[in-house]
Amino acid sequence: MPGWKFLTNHALVLCLIAQQPRITAREISAAVGITEKATRNIINDLEIDGYVTKKREGRRIRYWVDPDLPLRSETQQDKAIGDLLETLGWKRRGSQVKKAVAV
Repeated sequence: MPGWKFLTNHALVLCLIAQQPRITAREISAAVGITEKATRNIINDLEIDGYVTKKREGRRIRYWVDPDLPLRSETQQDKAIGDLLETLGWKRRGSQVKKAVAV
């Protein structure tokens, strides 16, 4: 369905990462309908701002989401990103946030 969407590409990418922590950028780009380069740029944005942490596991990347960070909208900063993700079907698991250890 062309036209506008309720969620930005950043929100869609974050939602997919939260639901499938071992998803690839190629799989994300196909699901969202954007280029792989745009997907990688969004993942980089999310990582810089602390919403996503990633760690290489063999040939793949594993992602962790920090559900306690606030939404970026000035009018919604009192709400956590985890609340949005839960509304979109994400289920919290035990210790959801795990910081990747730098080697």
